[in-house]
Amino acid sequence: VGKKVQAIYLWWHKPVIDKELLQSLPNLKVIANSGVGMDHLDLKLVASFGVKIANAPHAVSSTTADTGMALLLASARRLVEVHNIAISPSMEYREADILGVKVAGATLGIIGMGRIGYKIAVRAKAFEMNILYHNRTRRKVQEEQAVSATYCKKIDSLLQQADFVMLVVSLTPQTHKLMGKRELELMKPTATLINISRGAVVDQEALVAALQTGVISAAALDVTSPEPLPRDHPLLKLKNVIITPHLGIKTDKATYMITEEAVENILAALNGLSLPSEVLPS
Repeated sequence: VGKKVQAIYLWWHKPVIDKELLQSLPNLKVIANSGVGMDHLDLKLVASFGVKIANAPHAVSSTTADTGMALLLASARRLVEVHNIAISPSMEYREADILGVKVAGATLGIIGMGRIGYKIAVRAKAFEMNILYHNRTRRKVQEEQAVSATYCKKIDSLLQQADFVMLVVSLTPQTHKLMGKRELELMKPTATLINISRGAVVDQEALVAALQTGVISAAALDVTSPEPLPRDHPLLKLKNVIITPHLGIKTDKATYMITEEAVENILAALNGLSLPSEVLPS
């Protein structure tokens, strides 16, 4: 049926789009992705076959922002640890062992202030947090003022001031291992790293060492590299780490909206119209 296929809806990176598949689908017009991240696609290869590409930024931004804030709060208040205490047979613990970190008044540093990053800032403002952000391009002054956010031109300044650092960047050659040993050492020893972007944005070996030696206090990760981690990976053994299995967009409503957005882009491509969420190779 290769000649009949005009559109592909990618769900969780499947099917794998490679040269062989593209060659087998001569009438393919569009690939619609179920999410924002496009690092699993060779955009230039796809474009070389005259195939358009779309993602679903509108459907996923709020849900992913919710995930980021959920991880921040869960780590700050040690929810996984205290849940395990609450359901344990003896429920023995010392108050000093479950002290968390106050979120209100703390400083959140957002690295990547796109659609999702900005929605995280909106949520953080409601929690009375001080907000710093680093981005390739600075937001408009009125956008900054709306969430009381301060722009940090250099990432180092943000890392040195933030109590919580949240990664919300796309995975590109420039952001691969963006958070390495040097960057982690710039963070406060009381700080928490939260990653809701892609696992490869963080140097995981450096992160393990930083968590083990007290360079930073904690980490909350919705993404790892690879996913899932090998069952013997040291990150899985650390008490100061929360890991979730890439929950970002996984809600019933978001899944429905993603499909709607994909269908909208597919129909536009098939009818020769501009795609609402077209992604162009850089």
